[in-house]
Amino acid sequence: MTISRCDRWLACQRLQDLSIPCHCTEDGCLQVEVTHPTAIAQVRSVIQQLTASRTVLVDWLEQCWQQPEASDFH
Repeated sequence: MTISRCDRWLACQRLQDLSIPCHCTEDGCLQVEVTHPTAIAQVRSVIQQLTASRTVLVDWLEQCWQQPEASDFH
């Protein structure tokens, strides 16, 4: 997957906001230090927000809002 240099900078800023150590190198690469499992999910989420289409993001959000049926708990 290719992410534009501008989006890599945005990802870096967001990950730093989440206290995930990262930086953009001089050649534009994004380097991230993952020190716990939650960070993996956060990195994935940040990258998904920058790369997925609006339709995919809306579908994902709608799935998050759906309440499970009572029968799903059996």
